[in-house]
Amino acid sequence: MSRIPRERTNPAGKRPGKTGRTGKDAPAVEPLNIVHGALPSREVILRFIADHPQKASKRELAKAFGLKGDNRVELKHMLQELEQEGMLQKNRKSLIRPGALPPVTVLDITTRDKDGDLIGRPAEWPEDQGVAPAVAIRQQSPAGRQGKGKAPVAGLGDRILAKIFPAVDRGGPAYTARIIKVIDKRRGASMGVFRIAPGGGGRLLPIERRGEEMVIDPDFTGGATDGDLVEVEIARLGRFGLPRAKVLSVVGSVGSEKAISMIAIHAHGIPHVFPPAVIAEADAAKPASMSHREDWRDVPLITIDPADAKDHDDAVYAELDPSPDNPGGVIVTVAIADVSWYVRPNSPLDREALKRGNSVYFPDRVVPMLPERISNDLCSLKEGVDRPALAVRMSFSGEGRKIGHTFHRIMMKSAAKLSYQQAQAAIDGKPDDQTGPMLEPILKPLWHAYEVMKRGRDRRQPLGLDMPERKILLKPDGTVDRVVVPPRLDAHKLIEEMMIQANVCAAETLEKKRQPLIYRIHDGPTLAKQEILREFLATLGISLAKGGNMRANNFNGILAKADGTPHQTMVSEMVLRSQSQAIYGPENIGHFGLNLMKYAHFTSPIRRYADLIVHRALVGSLGFGEGGITPEEEAALDDIAAEISTFERRAMAAERETVDRLIAHHLSGRVGEEFAGRVSGVTKSGLFIALPDYGADGFVPISTLGSDYFIYDEAHQALSGERTGLGYRLGDSVTVKLAEAIPLAGALRFEMISEGREMPAAVRSFHKAGRRDRGQVRKKPGTRPPRGRH
Repeated sequence: MSRIPRERTNPAGKRPGKTGRTGKDAPAVEPLNIVHGALPSREVILRFIADHPQKASKRELAKAFGLKGDNRVELKHMLQELEQEGMLQKNRKSLIRPGALPPVTVLDITTRDKDGDLIGRPAEWPEDQGVAPAVAIRQQSPAGRQGKGKAPVAGLGDRILAKIFPAVDRGGPAYTARIIKVIDKRRGASMGVFRIAPGGGGRLLPIERRGEEMVIDPDFTGGATDGDLVEVEIARLGRFGLPRAKVLSVVGSVGSEKAISMIAIHAHGIPHVFPPAVIAEADAAKPASMSHREDWRDVPLITIDPADAKDHDDAVYAELDPSPDNPGGVIVTVAIADVSWYVRPNSPLDREALKRGNSVYFPDRVVPMLPERISNDLCSLKEGVDRPALAVRMSFSGEGRKIGHTFHRIMMKSAAKLSYQQAQAAIDGKPDDQTGPMLEPILKPLWHAYEVMKRGRDRRQPLGLDMPERKILLKPDGTVDRVVVPPRLDAHKLIEEMMIQANVCAAETLEKKRQPLIYRIHDGPTLAKQEILREFLATLGISLAKGGNMRANNFNGILAKADGTPHQTMVSEMVLRSQSQAIYGPENIGHFGLNLMKYAHFTSPIRRYADLIVHRALVGSLGFGEGGITPEEEAALDDIAAEISTFERRAMAAERETVDRLIAHHLSGRVGEEFAGRVSGVTKSGLFIALPDYGADGFVPISTLGSDYFIYDEAHQALSGERTGLGYRLGDSVTVKLAEAIPLAGALRFEMISEGREMPAAVRSFHKAGRRDRGQVRKKPGTRPPRGRH
């Protein structure tokens, strides 16, 4: 499945009525004029949502204004209009103002104010949306709310899950927060690589692109040796010179490339060592019993996975539907490892799994969500071994429409463990000793079922972005051997489609049972993103309809128009950037990218906590015995969804940064060489260049582009010379020279070799019209490059 990009949001602005003035100068906030039972105006609704984010659902709004009957319908229409106009946006089950923080979010506590109170900022905030809003943390008394229980206490450097409220004090931060849970205890420390300095002491080399070198005095090295990855705290800041730091702990040596992923693990605070209690519980686990299980050990389910997979959590089987009422139909069975049997709510295994949220995959290692005793043994659907599973049997018509499904808790025995390449080769006429005997009875029925299901997929028209996924192959010593783009086989698509349909069935069944669950939700592009895309496409003569009811097939039409043209890559990049990020939430808004109304993750409970929650919900609602969801979990689904969505973004960032560092190290010995690249981003500061052969990205500062004045044209995604008319656009093929490689920061800096091409007439007219107020940047010879993502 193609990855869904990060969701972009608007920057937080001041709330209505907020002036930033304090004391006597602060104007009084006028009370809302609410007439109970009367439909409020748009302005009153927007003001109410800003002041009461915890009551910003349709149901709560109707209750607050006392609306019934036709007025409730009118309120619904008014809220839809406000969404379409970009005045409101959905956040799980509530509505928020664009740029506002959701009612529950994850914060990093970063500093204190002048009175010593803690200040936090959102853990995830897009760089291109300005500075993240500050949030004042309200510490509760040790006895907790209403004197019951123990209140969570947080400090500097901690990551917390918090309830967000609009600030009452108009002179301070725009928000206040109450701590729900401390997610991660962190010290106020920086991380870097220690290098010995002549005469004693050393220097700290930063591991972040925007990091700063620090001096470490001889008395504060903490026993670090040259090349060690260390955590430090700032010991002294002066007006001149580099900051001075003190080593807090030595993480380990980065002399081996296999340690590069450890930088990301520690930098992002990813738990990677299982506590003794978790290991003890996993080691003590016994094979599952037959209680509440059907015996399916004679069903020839098979696993199809990557050749190097160590755990196998899904198996498939297909056959023709014998029912005379479904001519040409098929029955597809998907069986998923029954992790809920072994990982019970609030057990040490469960608490650690929630703390991790998901497994994290690096080129050289995996940080698993569950210990190997569970993930690679008891819950791995090994060939010829009895294993517990949850299975769904799905019936499809000959046209690919799903006409029914049933869930079962089973005991199965995998008939074979195949790789994608092995299964595909058998279908393509090259079976081996293992696949030969199973070609007719198992593999061909699977492929026939996929052909039937594909008819339904083609009719559904999910978003057709199929960006290549690059894979880094390492040498035995952990260094990069080469970067490849694995072929996209029908075997991959078969498993993907069967898993998608199983996920749909899980959501449908739980909704029918009125069982709370965590959905996988993907909102449509915001109106602001649509407008940026619309302006860009207009420069290519491609139109994008206006309106808030965009569907995936609208974007497929755009991609089809660009297919085979010189703009194909450029258009695909811009469509990708316009999309929101898929997240988890207990309130269903559908999945825009897959064009599905009901969707929940069910098929990977070994590596995703969301799937484990869905398994427990199915076990409980269908009366499948032990391991069902608890009332406490149901009450906490909102918080759990927020946490695991954040942990998913954390894993993606760590994986991406590790790849960047590996590639930068791989290319560090080739400074001065020329490479074929492609313009992958255009900013006011310069150009981002992708090297397709390496899966790497680097930056060309605008100050190095030449002696011309360069102007940034956002609509055309171009930097172009005012005098020559030559420039660079998103998607252009270029030749660049590697000027600098910083392996520990994962940064590459290039110099442009290609002269640039003549810009289209529309770009040149942009210059002549003098509309440089639209974000132009002009470069003068000899000036320093502006700060950016270098």
